Amino acid sequence: MNLTDLAAWQALAKHQQSLASTPISQLFAEDSNRTQTFAAQAADIHLDYSKNRLNSESLELLFKLARTCDVESQRDAMFAGKPINLTEKRPALHTALRRPIDQPLIVGGHNVMPDVSAGLQHMRTFATAVRDGSHVGHSGQAIKTIINVGIGGSDLGPAMAHEALKFYTRRNLTFHFVSNVDSSHLSEALRTADPETTLFIVASKKFTTDETMTNAASAKTWLLDHHTSPSAVAKHFVAISANIAAVQDFGIDPANTFKIWDWVGGRYSLPGAIGLSLMIAIGPDNFDDFLNGFQKIDQHFVSTPLESNLPVILGLIDIWNINFWGAQSLAILPYAQYLHRFPAYLQQLVMESNGKSVTRDSQAITYATAPVVWGVPGTDSQHSVNQLLHQGTPFVPADFIGFAEPLWPLVDHHRKLLANLQAQTEALAFGNLDTQQPHLNFSGNRPSNTMMLPS
Repeated sequence: MNLTDLAAWQALAKHQQSLASTPISQLFAEDSNRTQTFAAQAADIHLDYSKNRLNSESLELLFKLARTCDVESQRDAMFAGKPINLTEKRPALHTALRRPIDQPLIVGGHNVMPDVSAGLQHMRTFATAVRDGSHVGHSGQAIKTIINVGIGGSDLGPAMAHEALKFYTRRNLTFHFVSNVDSSHLSEALRTADPETTLFIVASKKFTTDETMTNAASAKTWLLDHHTSPSAVAKHFVAISANIAAVQDFGIDPANTFKIWDWVGGRYSLPGAIGLSLMIAIGPDNFDDFLNGFQKIDQHFVSTPLESNLPVILGLIDIWNINFWGAQSLAILPYAQYLHRFPAYLQQLVMESNGKSVTRDSQAITYATAPVVWGVPGTDSQHSVNQLLHQGTPFVPADFIGFAEPLWPLVDHHRKLLANLQAQTEALAFGNLDTQQPHLNFSGNRPSNTMMLPS
């Protein structure tokens, strides 16, 4: 049966009509505890979703839709390693990359967790050697510049996380992330690089991706223009790939090839070998903390009832907004400069994953599968795009991300940052009407979520 023919879907459509004339301000007036009622907690992430055009009945119907579509059993099948990737007949098991090593996971009769553990140990050994200077270039000098060459998930994930966690990075090392086949991207990274002290990480599962291999070949030429011996490649290049033969043909030492498995999709691969550049930047111990954060959210997603399940709630709110209220995009507004690459990372996660026009059984889709995801860090967004969010004709829900404590000791800056975040969410929800000067009006009734973390 088509999703839109389900009784749960049709009940939501009818319910939306009953809410159409109820502003968000009225929902707050009717429930003095609304910010407590419409909230969820996962590890140290607090979600406030009270500023959406929904009530308790809306949620009840959305959770009913999720259960009608077997979300829980499909989630469990994914974590169990079932072949839920139907077109390729394989698991989608990126969760194994951050699963506790002592919890076995059998795929095709084989426990994959020792493989994951060995892969992480290989990364730790290499990252430590680069950081302490024991991994040296062809002429014996320590590495100072790391250039990650990839595209899509092999670039967006590590580039985003490096920026997000820059506070914790080793500052005597310089990092570049090259993805575009446009020669300017690689050329700019090489302008200040020294062939004596530069390490290239070539990230490509099949080692055939055209953009990545074109950039890698040009980087190799640049290196050999200085180090004329082909043996220099093995000292200045490592690979993240499943194609060992192609890696060897390129000249990379198989001992410096970090494995990625076919059951890991590129856009979900950051917790594994694709995160090698990040591990070098922040160190193995911090990378372990990074994986622990993934584990906490995975455990929350698997074990928490839908009604309190943060990722499920956010997913259902997206379905509610794009299918029943007509939203076509979603703004991601992190009030943290370190997260300036986060919207681009989420663009791939959401838009490549859900950019479909047929169902898994090849039937035409008759509903909206995903919004266009975009975003700008606050407070920059307030001087560039928020005009349209407040007063424009498009209906654009927004997700705000904030942190209670700053990493740097400029407390006054942080106080102003959080004040702006709060003011933006309130203005979107409740508006401001000036009947004397209509051009100053903003009507409110624009939905948003706010996620707050400690730091």
